[in-house]
Amino acid sequence: MPNHSLEDAAALTKKFTTKPSNEELLKLYGLYKQAKEGDDKSERPGGFDFKAAAKYNAWLNVKGISKEEAESQYSRLVEELATKYM
Repeated sequence: MPNHSLEDAAALTKKFTTKPSNEELLKLYGLYKQAKEGDDKSERPGGFDFKAAAKYNAWLNVKGISKEEAESQYSRLVEELATKYM
């Protein structure tokens, strides 16, 4: 699957029969956003919006890697998760 596009890999996640863990979902989110948009330029969410903060941190964890590398890592992670959740 590493040759599949980002969108093909994202579509595959919708076929999972079991939901991945929150940690896995956040890793997918961060890599997807990095592959689509590059480094996050937004400000850190404030207050008690813990979901937004977790997503912000997930994207921040992959800051600096190229869009191409993020896409490659995302595809590999989806392939790995597909063996567990399909």
